[in-house]
Formats: sequence, C-alpha cells, structure tokens
Amino acid sequence: MRVPLAWLRCLCDPGLSAEELGERLDLTGTEVERIERVGVGSADNFVIGKVMSAEKHPDADRLSVCRVDDGSGEPRTIVCGAPNVAAGQTVAVALPGAVMPDGTELGEAKLRGVRSSGMILAEDEVGIGGDHDGIMVLADELEAGAALTDALPIADEVLELEITPNRPDCLSVYGVAREVHAATGADLAQDPAATDAGATGGSPADSMVSVEIADPDICLRFTGRVFEGVGVRASPEWLKQRLTAAGQRPISNVVDITNYVMLCTGQPLHAFDLDYVRGGRIVVRGAKEGEQMVTLDGVERTLGADVALVCDADGPSGIAGVMGGQVSEVSGATSRVLMEAATWVGPNILRTSKALGLRTEASARFEKQLHPELALAAQRLAAKLMVDLCGARMAPGTIDVYPSPAKPRVVALRLDRIEQLLGARVPEKVVRRILEALGFEVQSAGDALLEVTVPTWRDADVQREADLIEEVARIHGLEKLPITLPARERAVGRLTPRQRLRRRSEDTLRDRGMHEVVGWSFTSPQALERLRIGDAPSLVLANPLSEDGSVMRSLLLPGLLDAAAHNRARGAGGVGLFESAHVYAPDGPLDAPEGSPGGLAPAAERHHLAALLTPVAPGGWRSQGRPADFYAAKGLVDALGATAGVELVAEPGSRPFLHPGRSAAVLAPDGGEIGWIGELHPLVAGAWDLEEAAAFELDFDALSEAAPGPAAYRDLTSLPAVLQDIAVVTPEEVSAATILALVREAGGELLISARVFDVYAGEQVGEGNRSLAIRLEFRAADRTLTDDEVAARRDAIESALGSIGGRLRG
Repeated sequence: MRVPLAWLRCLCDPGLSAEELGERLDLTGTEVERIERVGVGSADNFVIGKVMSAEKHPDADRLSVCRVDDGSGEPRTIVCGAPNVAAGQTVAVALPGAVMPDGTELGEAKLRGVRSSGMILAEDEVGIGGDHDGIMVLADELEAGAALTDALPIADEVLELEITPNRPDCLSVYGVAREVHAATGADLAQDPAATDAGATGGSPADSMVSVEIADPDICLRFTGRVFEGVGVRASPEWLKQRLTAAGQRPISNVVDITNYVMLCTGQPLHAFDLDYVRGGRIVVRGAKEGEQMVTLDGVERTLGADVALVCDADGPSGIAGVMGGQVSEVSGATSRVLMEAATWVGPNILRTSKALGLRTEASARFEKQLHPELALAAQRLAAKLMVDLCGARMAPGTIDVYPSPAKPRVVALRLDRIEQLLGARVPEKVVRRILEALGFEVQSAGDALLEVTVPTWRDADVQREADLIEEVARIHGLEKLPITLPARERAVGRLTPRQRLRRRSEDTLRDRGMHEVVGWSFTSPQALERLRIGDAPSLVLANPLSEDGSVMRSLLLPGLLDAAAHNRARGAGGVGLFESAHVYAPDGPLDAPEGSPGGLAPAAERHHLAALLTPVAPGGWRSQGRPADFYAAKGLVDALGATAGVELVAEPGSRPFLHPGRSAAVLAPDGGEIGWIGELHPLVAGAWDLEEAAAFELDFDALSEAAPGPAAYRDLTSLPAVLQDIAVVTPEEVSAATILALVREAGGELLISARVFDVYAGEQVGEGNRSLAIRLEFRAADRTLTDDEVAARRDAIESALGSIGGRLRG
C-alpha cells in the first residue's frame, strides 16, 4: 500500500518527518517497507506564473514566445512548445536552477535565436501525471510568484506499507490516518465519506436499472447510484497528483474517482456506462463453465463455474471484484453512469484471481473480506466527487440489495485480563483512549468491565477479548511491557525427555563436523522417480504451490540431496549434511520393503533424523581426505545409538536408492527396524550430479521409544581390566552383529565390552570365509580377575562360535 505523505497529512498531521512517522508505525504493527521520494528533487525555483502574452516564434512554427509574470517584477521570456499555451493563463513555471524529477538542473537556453529563461510545465515534468500533450493550466485565483507547492505537492514522500491480511482497513489512506491518530495523538480530520452529496432531482435510480443477487453465496451486498449529465474529461491536477503518488495512472475524471475513493476508503468501486447496461438490469450470478467475456484490458477470458459475474440482460458485464468488462466501459461519450459499490465473498475473489492469473488493486482488497457497511460509505464520497468534478446530477435513491444485514459485534473486555496477558497494568483511562482513537465505542458494563463495540472496518479482525488486548498493547507500546513469561498454571518450562534426546542427537552430529539444513516439507514426484521409489504411495497436496512441491516428503533424503547438489554446483563439494524434521506417509514407511517391521499408522507424521556424506578430497600433502562410504555413515549411526543409550544393530538390507551389498537395515534392540544405512546407488547419485555419497535415515520417534530413559550411574572402580584380542573365522554370510551378540552372551557378566577393530579375507582363512578381529575387555567390580577366570570365559566363547560354523584363528 502506497500512502502519499502530503495526502496523509491532510487527514492527520503529527508533525513528524517521514522517517520518524515510519518508525512510529513500525512500532505499532504497521510495517513500513521503505520511504520513496516522488516528484521534483526540491520545490525551490518552482513558482506560479501568469502568461501575459504568447506569440508565434519567428523561426519555428510549433514554438511560442511567451512573456510570463513570475512575481519578480520583470516579465520573463520563456519559449514554449505546448499547443495549448495562451495569454491570460495561470501556469506552473520552473525557473533556472530548478531540479527536475530526473535530476536535471534547468538552465537558460537559446531556442532558434530566442533566449528562454525557464520552462512552463506539463504534468509529467513535475511527476504528478503522465500527460505531455500540453501545459498545466491552474486556477486563476493563484498569485504570480507564489510557490508552486501552494497549489500542488510537487515534491512528495510516499510510505510503502506491508499490510497483513487481517488489516484491510489499512489498505486505505484514511485507515492509515486513523492509525497515525491513535499512535501519535494528532488530530484526525473528519472521515471524507461521512457526508453525502444528496440527490439533485430527476427520475429515481431504481426506475432506470434493477439489481438482483441471484447467488447470495458470492455477494453479501450490492449498492448502486445513478448519475446523469456526466461530463467525462481530465481530472484536476490535485487528484492526478494523489493518484500518481499512490501508484495509479490517471485516466479520466470518472475512472479516477473510482480509484481515488478506493484508495481513500479501502472500498473498490466500478463505474458502468448506464447506456450500455443492456436491458437496464444487473444480475449477480456465478459463471457457467466455459463462459467467455472481454475484460477492460482487452483480453478475452474463459471462466470457470466458481467465478462470480456481474451481468446485464444479455450476459457478463464484469468479473465481480476483479475487473470490469469492455461492454459497459466508461468513455468520452458517456453521459450516464451507474456507480457500483458491492461486497463480495473474499475466498471466492481469491480463487477467481488465482485461477485467471489476474490480480488487481480491487481483488487485493476484496479477498481480505470487506464489511458490507463500507459500500455505502464509498458511495457517499463518490457522489460528492461526481457532482463536483463531473458536473453530474445524482438520481434520487440508492439501489441497495442487502439480503442478510450484518449486526454490530460487541466484545466484553476485563481490565484485569489485560494485566494477566500483558504482564503490566494499563489504566482504564488509557485503554479507553486507545480504543476510541481506533474507532471502537467503549461503555462501562460493571466493575473493571468494559463493553466494546467493534467498528465495521475492524469486524473481520477483532472478534474476541484477546484481540482487543492486542490493540491496547500495540498502541500503548510493546516496548513498555516487562520482559516476563506469561503466567500459566503448571508451566514448568522444561524440555521433555524426548526433546532433550533430540537436541543431544543433533549436537552429536554437529560435534562430528556435520552441518544442519532445513528443507521443504514437500518434494516433487520427479525426485521420487530419481530415487527409484516413484511407485510408492505418497500424500499428494490438493493445492500445491508448484509441481516441484506437490507431494509430502516420506524421506528426508531428497532434501539433503538437493542441498548437496546446490553446494556442489557452487564449488562447495565434500559436505556433510543432516536434517532433523518430520516426514509424512499415507500407509507405513514408504521406503521399507514389504512386510518390514516398524510400520507407520495411516497418514502418519513421524520425526526422522537423516544425514548425507560426500567425499572430501585431501586439502594438501599433510591432510587426509574423508571417505563417504558405508562405514563412515555407520560410525555416525553408532554415535547416535550411544547418545541414546541404545545398542543399534545393522543387518543386511537394501533400498531401491542404495547400492546393493553396501547397505543395511538398522534394528532396535527389540528387532524392530528403525532406519537404514548405505552408499547411494550410482544411478541415484548421478541423478543429483554426485559422484558418490553415503547416507542414513533413522525414525527418531522409534529411537526415542527404545531409549532406556534417565542415565544410570555406576561407581568407578580402580580394579584393572583384562584386554584380549581374538580373531574369529566364520563364513562370509554370518553378520558381524550376529557374531558380537554370540560373543557377548557367552562372555557373561565379566565381559563388559566387545568390538570389531579389523576385518580380513584371503587365502589364510579359506575361500568363502572372513576373519574378524575382536577386542574383548573383562572386568569384575569386586576383584581382580585371574587368568583362569578369563580363560574359562574365552573357552565358552570359542564353544559358542562353533554353533555358527566359526572358530578362533590361531
């Protein structure tokens, strides 16, 4: 929303600079994106002049030599090329030294032998319009030599505001003026729409046109007024300046009035040429599927059944709330105007605007749901302008079709509740002043209780007591509130065990050099195809932002791959990335083989923890690279298991996107599958332009459920441990997890640790076998172990290994 400061000051002038005013609005919740200067660089050397004479240039047919009274006492000679310049006119003059809107400094010049000392100005030369066909002719009562700013704000500032969807009242200059009034205490001018023009005779409006709302679900209210004897011509300069500064292009007085009223009140209007409203009838209805019409921009549009139309007796005459049609467009020949101010259902306008790819200033306001009472307010202001600027006669009566009038909303406000929510007491006098300044009606309804009537322009936003308290807080000053947590019963302010474990797990990955990323919660069907799981069922979005985000992610892996490819394309290869976020599935884990444990409930939302590693090349002859293989990823999974206090087991298993033989399923102690580890399939890595990569993904919810809870502490012992290394030869198909489980069981309570530290396969162990080097740690809590006790445990281990075809290597 662009708010010209000169216009705003006419309604509420707090005496602040643009920067100071912007800061005050920011603090009260109306965000000022930027402040723009429009018009000339400086108002100096721009004056009002009187053309004393205008004679044809002796050496140029299209130039005139003018003598202009600029108030200095001596007539000034100015050569002018405008066809409409004439003696007796009051004009805008730029003197030598004036700085034009494009930054050019004006000087004296000789044109075809005649020295010109200044310039008689057209609209575009001072930035108040786009007309360059002739000079501006000002009111005769203006005095020569007076500053041009006395007649026109040729050097203005514009506040560009970012208005939130719940504040359509601030999409109007008067609405912003009301905010300034409440925030600064400056006087607020009377609402320009508060008074009406009054009818000037003639036939009643409803005798010239009828209105029917055939579908009340798309239109809450439709009002119309008829104007006769309309003179369509250019708007006065003040109106052009305000529209131009607000970002609107001046067109003609009738069209400019509709835009001006919309900017002033926030209620869009539409003007019909009544002579082209076929059958003298307006019908509001939904479009028929495939129905077509040509809009004001000259585009023929094909409409869907959800589109709301304003029709005459022969068909569509405008797309309701978005854009009018060419069939009844106001032109220079128009003499009778039907002025429409209607209230449309916001969601319908939003869908229509999106479906047609047509967003206008009107649709931007209607889609936020305006109140029906705004329609008549806009009609009042428009009527005054039509009479004053177009010389029109307003027909008696207002056509007003309002099927279900809205009732005022009254909200109770407890003063003690304000203190409970804000943490500070705000005196009743201050509360009343703030609310009344914003347009609320406040009455006492008992001890420390107020009864507040919500104004129509805030009806959609303020609906309950907390909304009123928010209004008090933002105007009173959020910076004045104490920095305390709000009082809540049983508010302990602690993390749950699951939340603490999640944070510790994320820290575990960060401590190992991994970088956290935050990806989208949705992905594309093409990404699933590249992962070779395109046939898996997915949660498809009904209204996606784009095809690239049309399904909810069932894995974190696609987002990690996108991030790795993005970094690699910018020269940042060799990254370690992880993400901790939710995934979504309609029926079980989409990436799991059929029949696997750990299934999810229908339409389940689970928290996953995933990481992706790409290889890091050595940085120099003294540094080492980092591999991105199965074991690097497994090391991270083991670290997460240790953090959670859960013994995770890796068993052979595969996924379509993982390298066959270099992947595994991750099992919890109860045997339930909670994730996977592996190197990416070469086709999958290549689809993201990665040479190789390893990854894992764990169901964190399942991991936290398997966690034992609070850590159990045990006494430190000074008794020594007995360390022994054994080499176990087994068939290759026997997993290391199976061997370790058997060793730990056979080792009994004295074996406190067993881990693999080397693997060997070759001639010395025989074909089809492999040797695992395992380090054993024996210790008793109450004594030093003897060689015989350790040997007994070792013999038990050797016997147990025989059950799986294993033996100790000599």
